[in-house]
This record gives sequence, structure tokens and C-alpha cells, in this order.
Amino acid sequence: MALLCFSSSSFDFRVFIVLSFFFFLCNGSSYSSSSSPSSSLFNTHHHRHHIAKHNYKDALTKSILFFEGQRSGKLPPNQRMTWRRNSGLSDGSALHVDLVGGYYDAGDNIKFGFPMAFTTTMLSWSVIEFGGLMKSELPNAKVAIRWATDYLLKATARPDTIYVQVGDANKDHSCWERPEDMDTQRSVFKVDKNTPGSDVAAETAAALAAAAIVFKKSDPSYSRTLLKRAIRVFAFADKYRGTYSAGLKPEVCPFYCSYSGYQDELLWGAAWLQKATKNVKYLNYIKMNGQVLGAAEYDNTFGWDNKHAGARILLTKAFLVQKMKTLSEYKGHADNFICSVIPGAPFSSSQYTPGGLLFKMSDANMQYVTSTSFLLLTYAKYLTSARTVVHCGGSVYTPGRLRSIAKKQVDYLLGDNPLRMSYMVGYGPKFPLRIHHRGSSLPCVASHPGRIQCHEGFSILNSQSPNPNILVGAVVGGPDQHDRFPDERTDYEQSEPATYINAPLVGALAYFAHSYGQL
Repeated sequence: MALLCFSSSSFDFRVFIVLSFFFFLCNGSSYSSSSSPSSSLFNTHHHRHHIAKHNYKDALTKSILFFEGQRSGKLPPNQRMTWRRNSGLSDGSALHVDLVGGYYDAGDNIKFGFPMAFTTTMLSWSVIEFGGLMKSELPNAKVAIRWATDYLLKATARPDTIYVQVGDANKDHSCWERPEDMDTQRSVFKVDKNTPGSDVAAETAAALAAAAIVFKKSDPSYSRTLLKRAIRVFAFADKYRGTYSAGLKPEVCPFYCSYSGYQDELLWGAAWLQKATKNVKYLNYIKMNGQVLGAAEYDNTFGWDNKHAGARILLTKAFLVQKMKTLSEYKGHADNFICSVIPGAPFSSSQYTPGGLLFKMSDANMQYVTSTSFLLLTYAKYLTSARTVVHCGGSVYTPGRLRSIAKKQVDYLLGDNPLRMSYMVGYGPKFPLRIHHRGSSLPCVASHPGRIQCHEGFSILNSQSPNPNILVGAVVGGPDQHDRFPDERTDYEQSEPATYINAPLVGALAYFAHSYGQL
């Protein structure tokens, strides 16, 4: 225990040796052929197809496996990320509800409902669009979705109430401890009629509706449960309007404030319910409220906070592929977003690093890389089906151009960059070793059964030693605007992974793995 309690100034080679031992003890069984979905999770250079530079299939496998490392609750017998253990088994007890399960959003031990719901929507959309290409990884993707939706069903079990967060983020961030050791207060926060949260509620409805589509054929009963709940939750979101961060500001800000308001989520949620139910009332809702909800606003980012771009792309499919003429305006709105990210296009407003990476902001920029890449590929699919193109002023861009932009972004993430570094942990010969993640950075329970107290882990946080537990598949925030990446555990902006970074990447990797004959 004492070895874990050095201050950063006295952290020395002894700790490095001990953590190296922990690495082998914690990860030794995680990469055998019997416990992993591929013959070797680190063997990323066994390309059978020489056309592709990257093994997209291997990256796909790992991008889904990552979610097992983010699990909260009682882990199943077939848990493949074996250095993790049960955690948060009393979550919800503060308000006498069962909120066990779900995902930790990133490198901390909090369950934030807003980004968890968005993660679920994007994982589901990945499967809806590209699940038919995933083959052996499709069951794993569905398991990842269901781990989230089982939790979201618990969080929405009471009418006109959604439990949107478990854990006090400020107190959690004052500790550096494993989720298995959590001793900070597991406070529970909710939205209801008196403290509305249309944003988080509508995103939760979108997640449940999208997942209902995923399970419609494989588990019809579960699908119906999800859809019924989605309908109820969306009605609550629409009736009691307000941003959840207005009433829960000390708890959710600055972590996941609703900066864009709730209008984008109402449009997004309605779009998903229209797709899942085929009920004309949601189509009418979109037609009547679309402009008020920001359908035509200029947004060139898509992520856990702002859903306008995603809603436009989704609704454009209804026009292009399903011939819903009343949604024709969304083709122009979707084109405007796509034009904003095409380098050199008229109206292009996106910044790229010298190495070619889309750069939106310094904090967790890779989330915008993966979400934009997914939208490019998905829109290209819709355009191809409708035999049409993107119009940017007087210029025309084909689906192939959109795919090439997305490929460049995904390839950069996987190692085609100035540092020749993969930003996916466990993929390629060089990847981040000191990610900002509590569970990954501290010795696993198997090697260190004793509790590591709240402040005892900070010596490891501030050290230069590699993380002993490999969070395979985790995609970190990524390099700065000059393609630099220091690989520092304390640098949460660049070194922290998050579920919503991975979720849209799953669909993109499935597409490229199939395109290059790897699936």
C-alpha cells in the first residue's frame, strides 16, 4: 500500500517497477485467444488485405470492447475487460431507486445521463446504418447498447421523472480512485415537472427510440418496451420545457451544461420517434415546430450538446430515401452542414490541423472528428441511395468525396498523422500510455485487493509511469491544433477517453472494414 502513496516529488523508479508488475498481472489474461474476440488484441499488423493500410476490423473490435471498461454495476461472467470489477452496486439508494448499471462517461466515476443517452443514440445509429456489415461484432455492439438501455429504463421508470446523474462530480474529481473503491457520496439528481430538463429527456427518448429499432427483429418484446418508454419520455420533454442545467447547474456544470439549449434535442428526439414509430404525429410535430426548434440555424458541430446537424441528416433520409416530400427543406440544411466541413468548399468554416485533422476545440476534439466522420459516411449512404450529390454554392460534391474526407479523419486517428501515433489505446505499435482514466491508471483489484483511498491515487496521476491496465479501444481527446500530443495523464483535454467519442466511430469502422474486405 505504501508504494501507492508517494507524493509526485518522491515518485521514483520503484513505483515504475511495481506498476509494470501490475500491468502484467492485471492484463495477462485479457488478450488470450479464449478471452478476446480476436486472436490478439495487440496484433494489429496481420493485414490479409493489402489495399487497406489499416486493420479496420481490429479497430472495430476494440472500439466496442472499450465499453466494457466503462461499465458500472455488477459485471457479467463473460466480461472481457477482466481487470474491471463490480462497482456502484448501491447506486440510487440515496433516493430509494435502483440505478445500478450504465456507463461511466469518461475517466471519472460519475454516471452523467446526458452524454450516456447520446452515446446510446449514436451506438444505435451506428448499428442501424452499418450493423449489417459488422458480422461477428454485431452481437457485441448490441450488448453495449443494451447495457445502456437497461439503465435508461431504470432511470425513466417513474412517470414525469428522469434520474439524470449518479455521483457528485465535484467530490468525485477531488479523488483519484478506482470505481471499485468509490467512497464519495453517490448523490442522485433528477429532472421532473418542477425542475424540467427537455434536453436530457428528449435525448433519452431518442436513445430509447433508436435502440428500439436495433432490437426490433432480434428481441421484439424488448423493442416494444423501449419504444413505449421513448414515447412517454418525449411527451414529458415536450410538455415541461427547460434546460436541465438551469435547475441542476451546480451538479452538471461545467461538466455537461446544456449550452445549446433544449430545442435541438426536441427536434432530434422527434426525428427518432418518427423513424421508430412511423406515426404521422411526429412528422406533423417536425413540420410545425422545426423552424422554432432551430432546423435552419447554422451549426457546424455535432456532439453530446448540439444535435441539430444529426437531426438534419436523419430527416434528410426521410426525404431522399423514403420520399417524404414535406421534409424537402432538410436536404438544404444537411448540405449546409456538410459544406461547412469540406476543406476548400464554398462556405467551409472548419479548421484543420497541419496534419489534416478536423479541429473544433481543444477539449476532447476527437469527439467531433468521430461524430463528423459518421455523419459524412451516413449522408454519403443516403445520397448514393437517392443518386444525388451535395450542393455547396456553385460547387457539387459526390458521396465519394464525403467518404474520402471521413476516411482521412479515421486514418489520422488510427496513426496516419505527424506523430505516427494511434489515438486508440491498444491499436497499432504506438498509442497513448498515460490516459486520464482512474481505473486504467491505478493497480487493478486482482493485483492490489486493498482499498486505494481517495487521495492516495494522486501520486500515480502525477507520475510518468504508463497505466497498468490497458483500456483497449479507448479513443482519447487527441492532439492540439498543431498535431502535438504530450501523452500526459494530467492533461484531461487531450488524454481523456469518453464513451461519446467511441460511439459514432463504431459505425465508421464497420463501414471501412467492410469496404476493404476485412469483414
